This record gives sequence, structure tokens and C-alpha cells, in this order.
Amino acid sequence: MIDQAIFKRLQAKIDEDAQVKEELRNILQALERQGRHTQSILAGAHSTPVSQIKDVTGPARAAIAEEIETVARLSSIASGYPYYKYNGLWTRDIQNSCFAILLCGWLGGWETEGRLLTIEDVGRVMDVPVNLKDRDAFHLTIEEYLHALISLIEELARLAVNSVTLGDYQRPLQISQFVKDLHAGFQILNLKNDSLRKRSDSIKYNKSGLHPEC
Repeated sequence: MIDQAIFKRLQAKIDEDAQVKEELRNILQALERQGRHTQSILAGAHSTPVSQIKDVTGPARAAIAEEIETVARLSSIASGYPYYKYNGLWTRDIQNSCFAILLCGWLGGWETEGRLLTIEDVGRVMDVPVNLKDRDAFHLTIEEYLHALISLIEELARLAVNSVTLGDYQRPLQISQFVKDLHAGFQILNLKNDSLRKRSDSIKYNKSGLHPEC
């Protein structure tokens, strides 16, 4: 006769899994709302002259700080379980947070305008480890960072066009060179991730669309 306790133990594990997912989803709903708010602030860069860009980056940094607090809550729960058990739930939101940090950084939110924040820089801002190999815990992956980089390129391509509308012809030149440099960097990578490889193909189109006259 089969011991029914086997199935009771399985049900207990199913219930635990469902509870963890619910906790994570509640946190991610908050992070998604915060992310939309941050993006709405950063969108102001498209209609703000460079001389007034701190009016965008200041509030954006404050909004990003709220996201970081939520990421800390996410990390505290997620780190209690194998990383790849639940990471599919949050990877898109983490990519979006990473993108916001990259864009705010490029706009001069942390240091000099036009600077690319490395994955280590982003990890420090988010207060999370990056590309962990020595332990199983919540972290920012290389793939998430690269996805965010591609989003940055797409956003800067739009910013270049809108800068001309503001009468700024220097920023498109700056963006064009920046995107060319990033494209050259991506050419070095041997990408194994299918979605990342497909998205990276768009970089050359964004690059070709960036002309001095925009």
C-alpha cells in the first residue's frame, strides 16, 4: 500500500511554492509601478535642454532610490531559494530598473554626462551583487545588463531626434559616437541567449539611423 504521507508532503511543497510566488509577485507589482513612475520622469529628458537636465535627473534618482528599496525586499526573499527557481518572475523588472539607472547615468545623474555605467557600477547603485558564480543568491546577471544596454541605445536614438527639435545639434553627435562604440562592443560578444541575440541585431539599425543631421 502506498503511504499517503508522500502526497501530503508534496502538497506542502506545492503550497509553499505558491506562497513564495505570491510574495514575489506582490513585490514585483510594486517594483513595476515604481518603474513606470521612473520612466515617466526620465521621459522628460526628451523635452528638456541639457542646461536644465538636473530637473530630470534629480527626481529620477529619487525615484530610482525607491526602486532600490523594493529590490532589497525582493532580494531578501529570493535569496532564500535557488536563484533560477524564480528568476523568470523578476528578470524583466530588473532589466527595466537597470535601464533606468543606465539612462539616468548617461544623462549625468551620477557623474559626467555621456558615461556608460558598467555592470559593477549598476550593481553598486542597486546594492546587489552581479554575475554571481560562487554562491546561489539574488544578483544582477550579465544578460539583464545587456538587455538594459540595448534599451538604452533605443532610447538614446529617440533622444537624438528630439534633441534636434530643441535646437541641440551637439547631443546627436555625442549619441551617435556613443552608440557606435557600443555597437563595436556588442560585435565582440558571442551571445548564446536567443532573445538577447535577436535584440542585439537592432543596434545596427539604430546606429545607421543616427546621422550628424538626425
